Amino acid sequence: MGFFIQAIVCGFAPLLFVIFNREYSISLPLITLLSTVNFVAQFATDGLAVFFVHRIGYRKSGIIAHLCAFLGLLLIGVVAPRVENIYVAIMSAVVLYSIGGGLLEVILSPIIENVPTKNKSAEMSMLHSMFAVGSAATILLTTFALKLFGWQSWNKIALLWSVLPFLNMIYFMFIPINEASTEVKRVPVWTLFKDKVFLGFLLVMMCGGAAEIGISQWASAFAESSLGISKAAGDVLGPCAFALMMAAARMLYSRVARFVSLSNSMMYCGVFAAVCYLAAALVPIPFVALISCGLCGFAVGILWPGALSLAAKAYPAAGGALFAVMALAGDFGCTLGPTVVGFVASMFGGELRAGLLAGALFPAVMVVGLFALKRKDK
Repeated sequence: MGFFIQAIVCGFAPLLFVIFNREYSISLPLITLLSTVNFVAQFATDGLAVFFVHRIGYRKSGIIAHLCAFLGLLLIGVVAPRVENIYVAIMSAVVLYSIGGGLLEVILSPIIENVPTKNKSAEMSMLHSMFAVGSAATILLTTFALKLFGWQSWNKIALLWSVLPFLNMIYFMFIPINEASTEVKRVPVWTLFKDKVFLGFLLVMMCGGAAEIGISQWASAFAESSLGISKAAGDVLGPCAFALMMAAARMLYSRVARFVSLSNSMMYCGVFAAVCYLAAALVPIPFVALISCGLCGFAVGILWPGALSLAAKAYPAAGGALFAVMALAGDFGCTLGPTVVGFVASMFGGELRAGLLAGALFPAVMVVGLFALKRKDK
């Protein structure tokens, strides 16, 4: 449920980008800034979490994370439509719930890593599939509600979504958590920055995050503004298909993890992701471009959890701080990806095809990084 909530934090606002632009005259660069600030806040939280999560533990961190997510969604649902400067209110809400999302990203993976299971990469992939399931649910239910009640209901939908982090915050107070890794003296994570291989893992994580979010954050707006598809159909066939395919990839890998090479699988998926970006940007047939956005979800599915698993296996003594640093790199990529896509699109008169063409660089660089890591491993 924690990753489901993080999916709401990352995916709800992008579904409203066109509404913000059309009904409230918020410009495309300012809308792009909402997506950028979302991940900058998560990025900053990841960095700070390196210093305090091991001190207060996963349980207190989880409660704080859910509280921030709840208050942020509450702010966007109650306050934003009632103030004169709606953009400032929306931005404030984004910052608040993004802090919660960033903290969830840091603590959920090591909680699962501390559970005594045999196949860590499979469990990690299954855990992260819940983010994709949450993304699909957010898109489907939000789109259905907007279609049923009209665009004016967007703030009430935010209010309804705020119920989930509030309830999960209470649940998080009682679930059993193995916090052994927070009590053991570990190798200082800062020493890893002297290791070129570790820097390679950070590059892979960053590009994986950029490849995943660069297209998913703009899929809804791309379907409506560039392909001429209705918002409801575009949301379902674009970002929703993306999320479902991403969930399918992660669940599939969790079943076959023991039989295949994780690094090889990630390289193949990176190549496939680059092809999907190029198809979405260059193919003039709207249906093919939209399907390419959905298929890209399958391509990027295992990149984030795969990078975490590879790094955790290579540096087992780094403890929970490793996950915070890796999340830091991933969220930097999540900040960079949609920002590059949005600003390149702005340079070409708002044409998102140009932005997606630039976004193809991220999976391509990730493949190069994985290839270099594999050679280093040998």
